[in-house]
Amino acid sequence: MPVTPAGEIDAVSTLDVSHIATVDMIASEGVGVAVMTVVVIIVKSNCRREHSALNKPTNHLLIRDKLMKIPDWITLPATVGFVLMLAACDQGVPVTEQAVRPVRAIKVGEAGPLADRWFPGQARAHNEADLSFRVSGPLIVLPNDIVGREFKAGEAIARIDPRDYEVKVADIEAQLARARASSKRAASEYKRELNIFKQDPGATSQTVVDRKSAQRDQTVADVKSLSASLDAAQDQLDYTYLKAPFDGKVVQQYVQNFEDVRAKEAIVRLLDTSRIEMVVNIPENMISYAPYVTNIRVQFDAFNDHPIPAVIKEIGAEASRTTRTYPVTLLMEQPEDIKILPGMAGRAVADRESVEAGKQLGIVIPVSAIFSPEENNTSYVWVFDEQAAIVSRREVVTAELSDHGVPVEDGLTPGEWVITAGVSYLAEGQTVKLLEE
Repeated sequence: MPVTPAGEIDAVSTLDVSHIATVDMIASEGVGVAVMTVVVIIVKSNCRREHSALNKPTNHLLIRDKLMKIPDWITLPATVGFVLMLAACDQGVPVTEQAVRPVRAIKVGEAGPLADRWFPGQARAHNEADLSFRVSGPLIVLPNDIVGREFKAGEAIARIDPRDYEVKVADIEAQLARARASSKRAASEYKRELNIFKQDPGATSQTVVDRKSAQRDQTVADVKSLSASLDAAQDQLDYTYLKAPFDGKVVQQYVQNFEDVRAKEAIVRLLDTSRIEMVVNIPENMISYAPYVTNIRVQFDAFNDHPIPAVIKEIGAEASRTTRTYPVTLLMEQPEDIKILPGMAGRAVADRESVEAGKQLGIVIPVSAIFSPEENNTSYVWVFDEQAAIVSRREVVTAELSDHGVPVEDGLTPGEWVITAGVSYLAEGQTVKLLEE
């Protein structure tokens, strides 16, 4: 057995012994066990010390003899695995790329996602009311077949027994007649007393003249008071009639004839179906598109193949606290060939207005799209560049807040994309991705 020189004995390290043991294990146990052993060796030792230790002199003859006994099909995979594990010690932490922030945006000056999108709703009458009397009393006129009957505006639908109110009117009329007679007599007495005082001051006094004047004024006031009472009594007599406030049809009857009813108690329900309304709920991030839609059409489930043209009657100024949607009321004429009834379910759709029309109407954006830095009160928006997929800050000139949003007078051009949510978390030149609606 070869003898190791004395100068090399100290150079044989613990790693040499590990290498020799690993070589023996490869020859006897196989690559799998040997690789696991190498992993344990590397974990227990410092990688850098391991590398420096490899440069120390080792018992090369002993290692060479062991390696010569290992077949090539075993040594090659083991060597590759060992080299890869050593290389792993010098690898750094991988650098993660910054995530692209998703954002919501609108295309100003166009109808955007509001166009060609269906919004459900329910039909209701243009005018509808539960009618009631303003006075109390027993009903004497209320036909049993009143449901379904049509009435013109001002036509009587029902009536309360008027006798009590007629008696009251007659009583006040009598009081008013006496008051007028007293007023006329008081005025005559005052005039006569005043003439006597002027012709012969000694025959009467100023006190008597003043008392006659006060009596005259009192009777005049009584006449005015009783005249007002008579007007009120006459109104109550007129209120015994229940008249239609608009042209419509009775669709429901709440009481029967000859019942004693109270004031403000519902008697019948009257609907005007000459025109139909439908309320659709528009999300708050789309309400600013409302001025840019055209050709609104409504299709009801009962008549799906019959679109009805409609116009926007009213846009709600306040969003629902629960759904965060704005109510938009659509108005349409009753078709001649079909009959739309209140309560029918339907849906509405509209077309996109052209960019040229958007220029004439002006640009309106949501309030959430505008922000102002702390150092000044200037209004800014984030404009999205479709080609570069980045945002840039843009100063805008705004007008007073409207029902549809914030009008922009300068700074934006129809067709540009404006970020509408999360504007406080963006930076100049930041890469973003538009969220699909």
